[in-house]
Amino acid sequence: MSRIGKQPIEIPDDVDVDIDGAHVTISGPVGEVSRDVSDVVEVRTENGEILVERPDDTREARSHQGLVRSLLSNMVQGASEGFTKRLEINGVGYRAEQYGKYIRFELGFSHPILFEIHDQIEVEIEDQTEVELTSADNELLGQTAAKIRNLRPPEPYKGKGVKYADEKIRRKVGKAGVS
Repeated sequence: MSRIGKQPIEIPDDVDVDIDGAHVTISGPVGEVSRDVSDVVEVRTENGEILVERPDDTREARSHQGLVRSLLSNMVQGASEGFTKRLEINGVGYRAEQYGKYIRFELGFSHPILFEIHDQIEVEIEDQTEVELTSADNELLGQTAAKIRNLRPPEPYKGKGVKYADEKIRRKVGKAGVS
């Protein structure tokens, strides 16, 4: 029995939930998030809570119940509070600047990199080395942060590159000089 899937999701007062078959739209003060959920489970609202129920005890229904419940919980949290990811840029001459809906990165290549930002993501750049991404959609935010990190992943010798703010880079010892 799914321990996560059977728990109800409490809907805050400032959040609206619209369920149309397998399509769920949740809107709140931060933004609006919509998703098509699995049709193996049934999603309904009752007494200010979202309930995810499964029709039978098959393995597929049990796994989808927990998955859909977690996705809907993230959608409610995103619409009411939002999600934030912070990235740090380390390296001499490495920097980021915002140009409208683009971020211009200089990451030690012979050319700058223009990265297009999705409309649902807000960007704030501090000191040209710290990028803060904010969105109501946790999945889109995570994918965008991962794509930015992959422009220049941190290397283990000097730690140069783009990394998450809470990420720890395991440093390696360089060559020992001939004595």
